This record gives sequence, C-alpha cells and structure tokens, in this order.
Amino acid sequence: MNNPLLTDELLPRFNHIRIEHMEPAIDQILSENRMKIQSLATQEDPAWHTLAVPMQGLDEHLNNAWSVISHLNGVANSDELRKIYKKCLDRITEYSTELSQNEQLCEAYKKLAARDDFKDLDQAQQKAIENTLRDFRLGGVDLPAEKKARYAELKMELADLSNSFSDNVLDATEHWYRHLTDAKDLAGVPESALAGARQAAQQRNLDGYVITLDFPSFYPVMTYCDNRDLRREVYEAFVTRASDQGPDAGTWDNTPLMAEILKRRHALAQLLGFDNYAERSLATKMARSGEEVMSFLNELAKKAKPVAEKEVDELRAFARDEHGIEDLEAWDIGYYSEKLSQKLYDISAETLRPWFPVDRVVPGLFKVTERLFEVQIEQEPDAETWHQDVTAYRISRNGEPIAYFYLDPFARQGKRGGAWMADCRVRWRNLRGTVQLPVAFLNCNFTPPVDGQPSLLTHDEVTTLFHEFGHGLHHMLTQVDVADVSGINGVAWDAVELPSQFLENWCWHPDSLAIIAAHHETGEPLPQDMLDKLLAAKNFQAGMQMVRQLEFSLFDFRLHTEFTGAAPTNPLDVHRQVRDEIAVIKTPEFNRFPNSFSHIFSGGYAAGYYSYKWAEVLAADAFSAFEENGIFDAETGRSFRKNILEKGGSREPMELFKAFRGREPKVDALLRQTGITAAA
Repeated sequence: MNNPLLTDELLPRFNHIRIEHMEPAIDQILSENRMKIQSLATQEDPAWHTLAVPMQGLDEHLNNAWSVISHLNGVANSDELRKIYKKCLDRITEYSTELSQNEQLCEAYKKLAARDDFKDLDQAQQKAIENTLRDFRLGGVDLPAEKKARYAELKMELADLSNSFSDNVLDATEHWYRHLTDAKDLAGVPESALAGARQAAQQRNLDGYVITLDFPSFYPVMTYCDNRDLRREVYEAFVTRASDQGPDAGTWDNTPLMAEILKRRHALAQLLGFDNYAERSLATKMARSGEEVMSFLNELAKKAKPVAEKEVDELRAFARDEHGIEDLEAWDIGYYSEKLSQKLYDISAETLRPWFPVDRVVPGLFKVTERLFEVQIEQEPDAETWHQDVTAYRISRNGEPIAYFYLDPFARQGKRGGAWMADCRVRWRNLRGTVQLPVAFLNCNFTPPVDGQPSLLTHDEVTTLFHEFGHGLHHMLTQVDVADVSGINGVAWDAVELPSQFLENWCWHPDSLAIIAAHHETGEPLPQDMLDKLLAAKNFQAGMQMVRQLEFSLFDFRLHTEFTGAAPTNPLDVHRQVRDEIAVIKTPEFNRFPNSFSHIFSGGYAAGYYSYKWAEVLAADAFSAFEENGIFDAETGRSFRKNILEKGGSREPMELFKAFRGREPKVDALLRQTGITAAA
C-alpha cells in the first residue's frame, strides 16, 4: 500500500513516484485483475451492475497506474525508465490481448446484451456494451486456438516494434546538434532563437551556439537563417532522422522496423477477415469505406493542388527575381516563404512574438474557454508535478470541480517532440455511486524562458496550444458516467480531432485575440494594423499547406491499403508515388520522411491520418454556427458543449454533429475558411 501508483488518488503523487514503483504496481494490478475477471466472467446472470461496472473498475485501476507511467516515459525519458516501460508495455499488451480473447467474458457480455432489460439501460451504457462486443470480435475472440495464439504474438511484436520506432526517433532527434562559434553563421536568426541556441551551448559546456533538431531550435534556422549551407545541413539532419541517410545514417534506422510493422499489421487484419489493415482501421471509424476516404482526399486534392501550384510559382518567381535564386530547394521554402509573407503583409511570426507571452496566452485561453462553455479555471496549488515548469489546474462549474489538468509547456531533454493531450484519469461512476473526475495531461514543446525573458510564442504555437486544449476539453467536460464512452473514449478516431481543430478558430478572431494577446513589456493590446496584417496573412500558402497534409494522409492510407504479404510495399516507394501525384515542391532523394512519421508507426493514426482533414471539415462547419451567431454567443457555446463535448463517445459522431448543427457537415466552410474556393 506504500506504492503511490496503487492508490487511485485523483491527482497522482508525482513527488513520491519512483521508477522502482512501476513494475511492481503493474504486476500486482494485472494479477488481481485476472483473478477478479475469472469470477466476473463465470456469473450465471450478468447484469450492468454485476459485470460492466466492475469491469470498468478493473480497467480504470490499471489505467490510473499505466497512464502515469506512459506519460512519464514521454516527458521524462531516461534509459532506466525506458527499460521498465518496455517491460510493463509487454505485460499490458499480453493482458489486453488475453482479455479481448476471453470467450467466457465475451459470452457474459452477450448475455448482458440479450437481457430483456437491456433496452432500459441509458444510451451511454448500451453504446459501451455494443462497443465491447465489437472489440471482442476485433480482438480475435472468434478465432480458433492456433489463430488466437498467432494474433497474440502479432500484438506483442507490434507493441515492441512501435515502441522501438518511437525510441529511435527520439534518440536520433536528441543526438544530432550543430555547434557554431561565429554569430555570422546565424545571421538573420531572431534574438529569441539565438538566446535559446546560447543556452543549449551552455548546457553542453560549449561556447557560442548550439542548433538542435527540437522544433524551437530547428524552425527559426529554416525560416530566418541567411546561411543557405547551414539551412541545408539542418534540413538534411531533420528529414533523415532514424534512417539510412544523413549524418547519423544507419545508427537508428527505422527502415526495417517499418517493413516489419506493416507486415504484422497486414497479417493481423487478415486473421480477422479483412483484406488489408486500412479496412481493419475503418471498423472503428466514422468513414464507411476505403473508397469514401480516398474519394474525400482526392476531391480535396483536386481543389487544393491548382491553388498550391500557383503559390509555388509565385514563391519561385519571388526567389528568382528578388533574391537571384534560380533553383528553389526544399531547405529554401520556409526561408523565402517568410520573406514573401513579409513583403506581401509586412508581418512575420517574430514580429508578433512580443504580443504572445505564455503568461498572457494561457490565461487568455482560459478566459475564452470560460466564456464559451460556462466554466471556471483556477490553479490547483497543492498538486504535485513531475517538473518545475508544470502547473496543475482545476475546472469548475458553479463552484464545483468537474475536472483537473496539468500543463507542461516547454521543450527539454528527455521529452518527446510535438504536442499532445493524454488522459490521466477518466470520468466514470462506480458501484458506490462515486464519480471519478477526469484529469488530463497537456504537453507542448515551446521555447522555454531564456535569460530572464518570458517565453514568447509564435502565433502558430498559440494555435497549437488551443488545439491541444480542445482535445483536453473533450476529455474533461464530459458528463458521461460510463468510462468506456466517457470523454474521448469510444469516439471514432476520425471525429476525435473535431473539438481540437474547432477551438483553433478563436486564435483568429479580433474579439478573442483581444483576450489572448498583449505586449509582454507594456501590456498594450495587439495594434490594429498588426491585427489586420495577421488576419490578411491567415491563408498565405493555404493551398501548399493543405496539399502537404493530403500527401501525408494519402501516403498513410495507400500504404495500409496496398500492402500485401505476397508483394510487400516499400513505404519510400509509396511516398514517392504520392509525392509525384500531389506534391508541388520537389524534395531531395535523401529525404526519408516516413522514417520519423511517428503518427502512423508508433501513434494511433495508422490508416487514420486522414482524420485530421476529415475532422477539419466538421470543425469548420461547426465554427460557422458561431460566425452566424457571434463567436461568444452563449446559446451556441452551450449547444456545442452539451451536444459534442459532454456526450463523449456515447453516441455516433454524426448523430452528435447533426444535433448541434441541424444537418450533416458540408465541405464548403473549410474551403471558404482556407480561401481555396475563392483562389481556385
């Protein structure tokens, strides 16, 4: 009982959690769960309160420990933690597969679904049971013994391979750096980024500057550095991470891992009776078929590519006519795009930074949320955290706490790149009638404060923060008491990005920007002329950006559709084919983007990356209701909260969208928001 991972406290005691607690906690929980499941599965007349609720309790006891361990592996990675994480992951994967193939337990759930009073259960309870029976089928419960064993073997191997893929990307990203002693080599790079480079050098006991592949370091070089050779060097290091090319060629090469992951996914899908892994992926998604997904992506590409081609032609002409660059290379795109943007709109990401200090943006985000969704957000001072940069918060309604979250905003060693939301605790009601409130982890990789100066965000980073907080609100504002469909649980993957992309819209409206933005020294609001320029530049290169996302989506979906055991598809070949069809910017032969595409090889987006675009249509259409009624219209905000955020996965996403919008979504709002229709 002295193990802090076994206490099920709402807010974990991070100051007391040690690596040596992790393996014993998981072993004890799995052992206890197995014994209790045996008893639950063999009861004669299973009912909601004798089967489903106790099973949720077992799941949540495990999740409450594992969520903390997996979170710490992502934000405080070390060799020791990595080893323990892998051991625990293997055991949980084995347990999960064993659970999904437990025929007695499946039969118990079938009996529950067949009860006369099943129809008296509420919608969330019925949906949870339906999902559970679906997941038994997808977990191989109906397979003969030898195929069950093969399925379990494949799941274990996939967990190991995906974890290794992720580790390789992290190691490759953290290993490479470029040490510079002459400031002239970094001419054009803003002072905020130079300060970060000096700090990175000091942390390595070096003079001068250090450039790394972490986004806050990589991005300013690619966008502002006048030194074209350095841009090329940094670009090559970034796009060859974990591959057979570049400065660390072969050291952490993910090429064989990708092949093995695809092979096992295909085999797993075929065991379950699907033609390919894309079909298996769609079994739990909103899209009804692979044809529907491909048609959707190709239709968007048809509209976006001509716009993107015009934008690239404009960029090439600008680089040639005003800077003498005849051959625009991949490492020039960000640099000359920034210069063209400054020429057209007289504004840059760096110019705006002083108006977006973290200590203004975060409270501004909270104020926007409070106005939209009738909640209050305050710091939770007694919560323990895993790092001094992390802050815990409480969300309340009418004075009563309804959720908590942790915000970990800055990049650092041992923290994986990107931005993400993860659940720490899931809302659910136990047999005693007690509700466990939801708790979220919100993680970003912004530039930390340097030399006494506050962290100043780009507008893109502000948008990232809003995006992740949208995911967090989906998890935290749920009013569903059934864990399996509470918050983001049970939400179709291609609808899960709706709240996140929806909330980004408040980064672009004058009324909300007045709340978010203020100069870090004077407190002055964003001047009208800068606001006008920011809004005018909103759709700069929107076609190029959309084509790039469509490239990733098409690559992912085609890869998982076309792979066969007889003729295994090479990811690099598929990527080249997709690029040849849709891309408007040529990339060098050494580019190995797939090798660090963690979303699909170690995240949850395999054959599902299209979800970003799919949900973007939903988000744009949902926001158009606020454009019609006012972006802080109380009734519209209440409707979105009640119909989308509070319902979680308790109903099909199309039903929920129609309940909010009164109709099915249309693509028009997205095209209008991005300016693509007008430009086309």
